[in-house]
Amino acid sequence: MVDLESEVPPLPPRYRFRDLLLGDQGWQNDDRVQVEFYMNENTFKERLKLFFIKNQRSSLRIRLFNFSLKLLSCLLYIIRVLLDDPTQGHGCKELNRGCSSQNYTPAKIDWSPIIWVNRSLPLWGLQVSVALISLFETMLLGYLSYKGNIWEQVLRIPFLLEIINAVPFIITIFWPALRNLFIPVFLNCWLAKHALENMINDLHRAIQRTQSAMFNQVLILISTLLCLIFTCICGIQHLERAGNKLTLFDSLYFCIVTFSTVGFGDVTPKIWPSKLLVVIMICVALVVLPIQFEQLAYLWMERQKSGGNYSRHRAQTEKHVVLCVSSLKIDLLMDFLNEFYAHPRLQDYYVVILCPTEMDAQVRRVLQIPMWSQRVIYLQGSVLKDQDLLRAKMDDAEACFILSSRCEVDRTAADHQTILRAWAVKDFAPKCPLYVQILKPENKFHIKFADHVVCEEEFKYAMLALNCICPATSTLITLLVHTSRGQEGQQSPEQWQKMYGRCSGNEVYHINLEDSTFFAEYEGKSFTYASFHAHKKFGVCLIGVRREDNKNILLNPGPRYIMSATDICFYINITKEENSAFKKQEQHRKNNESKSYYHGPSRLPLHSVIASMGTVAIDLQDTGCRSSSGPTLTLPSEGSKNGRRSSIAPVLEVADSSSLQACDLLSDQSEDETTPSDDDISTGLEYAKGYPPYSPYIGSSPTFCHLLHEKVPFCCLRLDKGCQHNYCEDAKAYGFKNKLIIVAAETAGNGLYNFIVPLRAYYRPKKELNPIVLLLDNPLDDLLRCGVTFAANMVVVDKESTMSAEEDYMADAKTIVNVQTLFRLFSSLSIITELTHPANMRFMQFRAKDCYSLALSKLEKKEREKGSNLAFMFRLPFAAGRVFSISMLDTLLYQSFVKDYMISITRLLLGLDTTPGSGFLCSMKITEDDLWIRTYARLYQKLCSSTGDIPIGIYRTESQKLTTSESQISISVEEWEDTKDTKEQINNRNNHRNSTSSDQSDHPLLRRKSMQWARRLSRKVPKHSGKTAEKISQQRMSLYKRSERQELAELVKNRMKHLGLSTAGYDEMNDHQNTLSYILINPSPDTRLELNDVVYLIRPDPLAYVPNTISSRKNSFCNTIGQDAREETQL
Repeated sequence: MVDLESEVPPLPPRYRFRDLLLGDQGWQNDDRVQVEFYMNENTFKERLKLFFIKNQRSSLRIRLFNFSLKLLSCLLYIIRVLLDDPTQGHGCKELNRGCSSQNYTPAKIDWSPIIWVNRSLPLWGLQVSVALISLFETMLLGYLSYKGNIWEQVLRIPFLLEIINAVPFIITIFWPALRNLFIPVFLNCWLAKHALENMINDLHRAIQRTQSAMFNQVLILISTLLCLIFTCICGIQHLERAGNKLTLFDSLYFCIVTFSTVGFGDVTPKIWPSKLLVVIMICVALVVLPIQFEQLAYLWMERQKSGGNYSRHRAQTEKHVVLCVSSLKIDLLMDFLNEFYAHPRLQDYYVVILCPTEMDAQVRRVLQIPMWSQRVIYLQGSVLKDQDLLRAKMDDAEACFILSSRCEVDRTAADHQTILRAWAVKDFAPKCPLYVQILKPENKFHIKFADHVVCEEEFKYAMLALNCICPATSTLITLLVHTSRGQEGQQSPEQWQKMYGRCSGNEVYHINLEDSTFFAEYEGKSFTYASFHAHKKFGVCLIGVRREDNKNILLNPGPRYIMSATDICFYINITKEENSAFKKQEQHRKNNESKSYYHGPSRLPLHSVIASMGTVAIDLQDTGCRSSSGPTLTLPSEGSKNGRRSSIAPVLEVADSSSLQACDLLSDQSEDETTPSDDDISTGLEYAKGYPPYSPYIGSSPTFCHLLHEKVPFCCLRLDKGCQHNYCEDAKAYGFKNKLIIVAAETAGNGLYNFIVPLRAYYRPKKELNPIVLLLDNPLDDLLRCGVTFAANMVVVDKESTMSAEEDYMADAKTIVNVQTLFRLFSSLSIITELTHPANMRFMQFRAKDCYSLALSKLEKKEREKGSNLAFMFRLPFAAGRVFSISMLDTLLYQSFVKDYMISITRLLLGLDTTPGSGFLCSMKITEDDLWIRTYARLYQKLCSSTGDIPIGIYRTESQKLTTSESQISISVEEWEDTKDTKEQINNRNNHRNSTSSDQSDHPLLRRKSMQWARRLSRKVPKHSGKTAEKISQQRMSLYKRSERQELAELVKNRMKHLGLSTAGYDEMNDHQNTLSYILINPSPDTRLELNDVVYLIRPDPLAYVPNTISSRKNSFCNTIGQDAREETQL
């Protein structure tokens, strides 16, 4: 039997209990071998090298000690000079008797004062000690740095100078007679300069900071200049011991006068050795100093390009933000600076720009303006380098703005660069707030850690979509996110420009309710009550709130929301409450009230508020439900004083559930959900409300919207090609009930999701859903097939392939020309587009010889000269919401630094985010039946008391009121030119004989030849009958009189006939009306309503307060009430 114990190996020593108690006694018998690494560093030479050279801190101490020794030797030399007397003979008794009796003569030089000096014994001892230490250190460092070539070490200038200054002192130890021998110790200043350079390098290595090349070069230049002057002073003073016997101060005076090229001549060298030294020193200075200055100038130029550093001291004592861009353009820079410094509390901030490219010439000129040069610092560097982030002091920055380059050909690659920059900043400075701009929505989830993110395509497509259902939403958002005081256009003679410019100064602000004068008195009241009465009393528009314990902002939470003291209120006003002064106004007299019919906003909101409810006699009737006696509310007649008239119910302090349910405008939507309409049955469309089953990209916000019950087959999505399920090949054949929305885009990208979702949101009535046609290419045939002649809106998306051009502003050329073509072919088509550069908006709907456009161009230039951030706002296409530039929303990111809620509010307004209980943006139109309301204040009360809607602005359309000459040119340029040409032709034909006789009376020969030519020509013309000739002439006249617009219309009609399409609606489409449209944000309460005004509303969330039972909505009594309420507010 095999012994089991012999087969089992013993445990290692460290695992045996006996070794734990008695210690490790058997380790010597172990087979393991201990290996020691880096044995080459254990030698004596390597240890010395580690201490003197390799180790940064010990090497720095050695350099500092060496520098101190050199300075001490120079100081001892100065002391020796001050104690020496050149008139006495010193130290030459043993070698040269009677040398002290020799005097200087011009023909003969006494060399003994030059060779011998007076050196006391203590001074000699100190100099010898310093020399011994310096020589020992020099020999030791030479030995440690020896690399096989001894001559390389010996012939170095520092080594030779050390030998010259140290070896003679050591010789005097063994030969005392040479104790007073002159030794040029002052040359140690050059060794001190060398030690200082090495010390600075070691200093930067030791403290782990990158040295500044500029600082090192300036230090070298200064030290070189000091060494030259010190050497010249000591050399002249010593050589002149045999001449003028100059003191050190006289030598200093002579050197300064000589090197500064002044040359007074009162102190000059007398003997030729000193003169030779002066010549040598001047030659050396002429060679060395220009080289140093050249290097300094080169470094200065490079520093100007790279921008230098932002000092740590400034970063810790002053506040700064960092702007990171891939390429800095002048437009982007000015937009950032103007918007950033528009806020008063940011005036003391510094802006550090970190850009990898060299500064542009235009940017350099702007940054040299004193207003910006004191506050903006440009650094050339990469965000991916910690060295450059350290230069910008990113860890001490208050914020970091990272902007994408929207002009890149590959926008995905631009996003990738932005993502890497954001990661680099977050890795280097985790506590620095990040404000990031991204282009593609699918890349947004990579930077979710950023504090604020603005995705360009999300906002762009959402604004384009809302422009189709709420006109000029893009202009509304742009004006809200720009900082302005409402002073634009106030010098204009036109009333609409004054109103539009004044209202453009409204912005979104916030304040705690308990600290507010505007809203403190409404604690415990409903939201709609607070909003209406704050607007009535102060002229501010309360649009949203946020609970103290909740991060979500609620836009118009509805009348059931009760205001709390800790709520944060968000309101629209010209300025924030902290900058407002409150003055009590006297009550207007009744006779003045009856005569005040002002058709525009008053000068100050407070004046308007006081007069708003007094100028209109409002009869507050009971809020009970009444029968629908008529379709609208009509104004009472003057004779019926005792009769009951139509009224506006008061806004209740606390919502009444019965009245709210009765007056709920969303009851029709609930009815839509229960019973399908006749239109839905006829078209066969069945809608359901829910979330989209598929998300196009990670990070998209889920939105509750209208969906089809069944997914449409892919083959049915092609409008111009029939399939087995559908045989329609053009938009007309589909028989859509609502007008189309056509989107002309280059590709069907993920951003289109944000275009479709707001148009299909659950709060849009099903009967108002417009069909959406995506047009990936827009030749005329495809435009006609997709129904452009009866479309509601045509959305032209800026082409990504054209965003990059050799000339920046040419990036929009293709889009502008395409839109202009559509405008000429379909003049009444509502075209909405987006451009890369805001300056190109002046080319939209361009008309040559348009005097009104020229006047607007002059107004824009004047506003830009005044420093306005919204100089482009008076361009008619922008004011009407036909065009916008996504670069305008860059200010949204900049404003988030001061207003961290602006991005959230903008996303809620655009429908990009949906928060339960938060309202949505919509609009309604003022009809003739609604003009009885008369003023904006009464409309505000009507909406708040009935539906809970909050109006925030008016979109107004007016006809252009121009002079006769201007209207002839600006309204119909082509027709005017055609009429002019026709009249000229008729006048020429009628006055042909008179003009011929008058023109040819002075030239009888010319007249005779022309008559002969006319006779010959008349013989060759074929003879026609009278009717044929008259018919031909009529055809020619009709072709001649036909305008360019008629030619284009004929072209389109012929093309439609060729494609088999009906031309029924095209003629009506060309009846173009010359109008101008603009926006009034938060107008004053006494603003008169006009026909066709579109009012922007923030409507409460219809799902916030859903009744428990549907039967309550279906009983006849409440249906009558709901119908009556809808008829009263059919706006």
